[in-house]
Amino acid sequence: MTQELPPWHPDSLARRRPHLAARARLIGALRRYFEEEGFVEVETPALQICPGMEPHLQAFATRLDEPFGQGQRSLYLHTSPELAMKKLLVAGVPRLYQLARVFRNGERAATHHPEFTMLEWYRNEADSHCLEKDCRALLVAALAASGRSEFHWNGQACDPRQPWQRLSVAEAFQRHAGLDLLATTPDPLRPDRQALAKAAAAIGIVAQPADRWEDLFFKVFLDRIEPQLGIGAPTLLHGYPLSMAALARPDPRDPRLADRFELYVCGLELANAFGELTDAALQRRRFEADQALKQELYGTAYPIDEDFLAALAHGLPPCSGIALGFDRLVMLASGAPRIDDVLWLPVTKR
Repeated sequence: MTQELPPWHPDSLARRRPHLAARARLIGALRRYFEEEGFVEVETPALQICPGMEPHLQAFATRLDEPFGQGQRSLYLHTSPELAMKKLLVAGVPRLYQLARVFRNGERAATHHPEFTMLEWYRNEADSHCLEKDCRALLVAALAASGRSEFHWNGQACDPRQPWQRLSVAEAFQRHAGLDLLATTPDPLRPDRQALAKAAAAIGIVAQPADRWEDLFFKVFLDRIEPQLGIGAPTLLHGYPLSMAALARPDPRDPRLADRFELYVCGLELANAFGELTDAALQRRRFEADQALKQELYGTAYPIDEDFLAALAHGLPPCSGIALGFDRLVMLASGAPRIDDVLWLPVTKR
């Protein structure tokens, strides 16, 4: 068995150089697009009181020593710049984007890295359909910058210039798993775990006693649905159940659903978009529920960013926002099989 060369080895870097050259061209293409659209590029601190409230994400904790013996504070490296960027929306920046370094503990695989680059942008006074238009333009620009005719990954191809598929989550479950998902969510905030377990068992996916409704959702989704998305042309997956809304507002057209979509290319999740929730009281209740679930599942919880809730209460304008995995976009555009191949230096393994 041939031992893999360390990433600093000249031969290893030479192998990655074509992917890294594509990375540089993509950065330039993205910045040109946002400048033409009237966006401001911002930078927000990676050190935050709250790293993000998604229950399943694990953050890196650190400690801030105040000067002159004035005490210490526990802080975290952010898992997303979302909360900080929304504060700038409240402050009056109408269109903003950021190429942010973000950090997630316990994540390392072909498409995951503990430190990675997230492209995140927000449009004031805009709904999520405007973000769909941004995604279409950015993917075409990225493909042009790469000098390739299609995105490639894991043996699949995808051409963003072809007609995109817009598919609801319920439609995806019905089409690819033969399962009526909405029948398992008669109450949008308290989905029926038993109903989904029975439906999953009928297609050969067995529930474990500790599995919650969301666990079963992802077992079916990852096994039967995700590999089918974004093949040939990108897929916009929308209409997530309201119980999976995170920081998204309820869909004004269907109160059972969240105003949210995800973008898939070659069976790989590339971006996650929200019509943003602006109700501070409702957002607090969601944060508290996330805290309780994280404590139950992992025996720990992150503090709520009270400064963010104060900004929300001050007045977050109607807006939409999206986070896109930039390293994954470079992988797709350059044909790299692993995320480490598009990084100048990955986090050391030894």
